[in-house]
Amino acid sequence: MKRINLSTYWPITDIQDNIIFANNGNVVLCYEVILPEIYSLSEKDFEDLHGAWFQALKSLPVGTVVHKQDIYLKTAYSSDKLPNQTFLGKATHDHFKGREYMQHKCYLFFILTKNKALNNPKYVNPFRNISKAIVRELDDSVKSFIGAVSDSVSFINNSRKIELVPLEGKEIENLTNGYFNGFNEGFDTDILLDKKNVNIGENYFDALAINSELCFGENVQSSKTNEKFTSDDFVFHQGFIDGLGLTLNENHIVNQILYLDDKHKWRKLLDKKVEELKKSSNFGSQNKVVLGKIQHILEKINADDNARIIRGHLNIIYWDREARSLDRIASRIKTEFKELDILPYYPRGEERKNYILNSYCCFSSNFSNEDLYVTDLKHALCLFINNTNYKSDPTGIIFNDREHNIPVLKDVWDEKKKRIKARNFAIFAPTGEGKSFLANNILRQYFESGVRLVIIDLGGSYTKFAKLYPEQYTVLRYESGKNLGINPFYISHTNDLTPERLEDLSLFLFELFASDLKVTKAQSVSIKKILRHYFQCTPGDHSLDGFYHFIESNQKDLLRKLKIHPDYFNITNFLHIMSEYVGAGLYSFLFEVSEDQTYKIEDKRLIVFELDEVKDNKEILSVMLKLIKSAIQRTIWKNRSEKGIILFDEFAKQLKFENVLESVEFYYQAIRKQNGAIGIILQSINQLPNNSTSASILENTQVIYSLHNEKGYEELVRRLNLSKHDLNQLKSIKNNLTGPRKYTEIFIKIGKQSNVFRLEVPKEVYAAYLTDGQENDRIMRIYERTNDMEQAIKEFTSKI
Repeated sequence: MKRINLSTYWPITDIQDNIIFANNGNVVLCYEVILPEIYSLSEKDFEDLHGAWFQALKSLPVGTVVHKQDIYLKTAYSSDKLPNQTFLGKATHDHFKGREYMQHKCYLFFILTKNKALNNPKYVNPFRNISKAIVRELDDSVKSFIGAVSDSVSFINNSRKIELVPLEGKEIENLTNGYFNGFNEGFDTDILLDKKNVNIGENYFDALAINSELCFGENVQSSKTNEKFTSDDFVFHQGFIDGLGLTLNENHIVNQILYLDDKHKWRKLLDKKVEELKKSSNFGSQNKVVLGKIQHILEKINADDNARIIRGHLNIIYWDREARSLDRIASRIKTEFKELDILPYYPRGEERKNYILNSYCCFSSNFSNEDLYVTDLKHALCLFINNTNYKSDPTGIIFNDREHNIPVLKDVWDEKKKRIKARNFAIFAPTGEGKSFLANNILRQYFESGVRLVIIDLGGSYTKFAKLYPEQYTVLRYESGKNLGINPFYISHTNDLTPERLEDLSLFLFELFASDLKVTKAQSVSIKKILRHYFQCTPGDHSLDGFYHFIESNQKDLLRKLKIHPDYFNITNFLHIMSEYVGAGLYSFLFEVSEDQTYKIEDKRLIVFELDEVKDNKEILSVMLKLIKSAIQRTIWKNRSEKGIILFDEFAKQLKFENVLESVEFYYQAIRKQNGAIGIILQSINQLPNNSTSASILENTQVIYSLHNEKGYEELVRRLNLSKHDLNQLKSIKNNLTGPRKYTEIFIKIGKQSNVFRLEVPKEVYAAYLTDGQENDRIMRIYERTNDMEQAIKEFTSKI
């Protein structure tokens, strides 16, 4: 047959759920395989996956055919899932639209054959008698087969690394059409077969195969060293034939077909073959090689009770619009095989047509003994590809994958808490590695998706990004000798004095006058009674100064009137310590407010507190953090359904003082009640004191970002209990700041899942995130002239 029209020779009689009833009498159970991300697996992970596949497949009935099919298609990235509403969002959307990458789909087919003997002639034309339409009923043998496959599928799904999802009827039809339509889009076509070419529409097809034991070298294994990322001090692993997967960067399909045979039958056949070869081994070196390989297989079978004999076939079908490109692709594939010490077979003429047509799932039982190698199941499973592209979540922050630099959405908020219980995050990176740039990228996207931001900044890194949203941000900057305009005692109405508000105020006061003491329940009740009494007796102008003088004026009978024992509240001590914050006290200016300014932040979604001038003063910084906390509780946390993030930038400078660390720990405890997250930025994890407070903060931080650190990552690994593979991933980080696609690499760990991502941004986003240097100064000068940050960035980027 020289021409095949699929509409005339449709290979499927019926589809029920994920079961194909094929025209040749085969019954095929179809699944999509959801694989882990490329580069996310360690050496042990590869071993575990190999073991899981073996346990799942070894007990399938004799005569079962298992066909794993990995389809890789060159595809243009569509950007459809990227936000496209804001200036920076649109720039990102347009920057990546149309970028080429490899789309990967993995399928697993379990085939119950009409010909249970699985002994086929050399060439089987699958379409020859297809119009006769053999219809197979859902009889007991089919039901028994479905039960056995279901057990295997359950075992794989329980391994947690891989998921098998039943295909739907429409997906099966689309796969069939795509396969026999040569993956041409926009039209249907015929398959043209001649001795020189297999041509389907605009594409020319060819194949390479492993069809004999002689193709294999000395060893196969579940994983091998990844030379691209491995260095002198660490080894990075990849699957044994991963070089024939995503990284090949050509249109191709990897088919691995396993015929699960009767162990005892094949032991007898192999024994017989050994006897024959022993007699003829003196007549050629090739016979000696074959004899050695078969004896090795027999030894493994006899030594291992769990051994499962299979016949196998692996082929790679590849295609291109230009027939002359096929030689180039074949050369790349052969190079990959050579590195694995595997010598592939290059089929021509009838053989090639046979391999291409019969690598469709309904026909994969058609291979003859001459097309199949004989080995143990464990050996064959080393040739499974066990990873795929980076996975995008439905929503999240945009990073880039490590293979093609295409956008990947990672849900680091995890609304349903599937991966993390606490969405707090930490960024670790030395000076100059881009931690503020990364923080800008994360926070900007959160902000544009509706999350409210509070940034406590000691470095001035976020003002430019904020100016892109002129109506939605405010910057409260501390200046020496001045207050922030925050009055913790301010209430606009008596209804504001809720139990929660009294609780917050009492905590604020205890942190001021008893920060080094453990507060008892009796003391807490006492201060709340006094606060409530103060607000009831004072109609307006509430303030710390007013509260202080209220206690001072009523100290003789205040405790007796409120039935508070003197042991529970020491008035003398309170007045002495708090005198520093009122009247002529040293820090009274912090609380001198004629009116509360927090109304300025109530309707703002981006609030930046710039405390650069106060970073070296322990007392003022501590009080400032308490005031900020008071403002946050009264505004941002008022609506618990609203998402919010608090970021501490230049955190190490704030951590010089112990009471500051304890103040920050409060945020971590309080955030649990809110729909929020806390972020910290550190140059090194060693800047976090090694004490119980820090341990509590780290325990509640389940999203970790680390940029390149030439000093190493040992302390990060130790204190965060990272795995050996996490360390290998960290050590493999490499930035590329030259050429057309500049990027930095970032290690990201979300709960137990980790991988290295890239951060590539368009020039507009790059300009928005710059925090210092000549380019930043140029943008700010344009902004001073235009008073429009978006216009300033456009003007700056037009000249790049």
